[in-house]
Amino acid sequence: MKKRSAREEKAIQTRGRLLQAAEDVFIEQGFVKTTISQIIKHAGLGYGTAYVYFRNKDELFIELVDELMDAFYEVGERSFTPVSTKEAASSIREQVELFLTLAQKESRLMSVLKEARGSSEVIDEKWNEIRERFIKSITKDITFAQTNGLASPRLDAALIARGWFYANEMFMWECVTGQCRHSIKQLSEQLTELYMNGLYRS
Repeated sequence: MKKRSAREEKAIQTRGRLLQAAEDVFIEQGFVKTTISQIIKHAGLGYGTAYVYFRNKDELFIELVDELMDAFYEVGERSFTPVSTKEAASSIREQVELFLTLAQKESRLMSVLKEARGSSEVIDEKWNEIRERFIKSITKDITFAQTNGLASPRLDAALIARGWFYANEMFMWECVTGQCRHSIKQLSEQLTELYMNGLYRS
């Protein structure tokens, strides 16, 4: 592996400082009230230097969202090759629980994302892209279950995947905003039972 030059190392550090500053300011101020100037000042950098990496706060926030979503993708795109409905249910229940737990753990930045979607078309479009990636992964899992005789072949995999993600997304935002009236364990169990009874063969 080629060793980075001093200039490349400095660039990585500068970019990291900007992203950390952005996260701090976004969490403290919220998306709407945050300005690129506040972020640059918090990072202790010059404007000229900062604009080499990011042109505006939307770009900075999207980068933070990309980093944040890596952990969610790891949960959503786990290997799914069950040989029985019992194994499928266990895997799905664990996946839902991990997904909601992660959302709750990252609630501060996720709350900013929720706010940003309502005020920035760019951020809202970004979330739509994220949603479609999850739905594509769920569709793949459903198709596997159907192909292997575990789930009903009568149902449209892509349609069911979309509905399943929307259900999880709704409870995800409730976990993020502290409005959820149920424990994550209870949510994961109830959602999985509903999903299994509707899609899978007994």
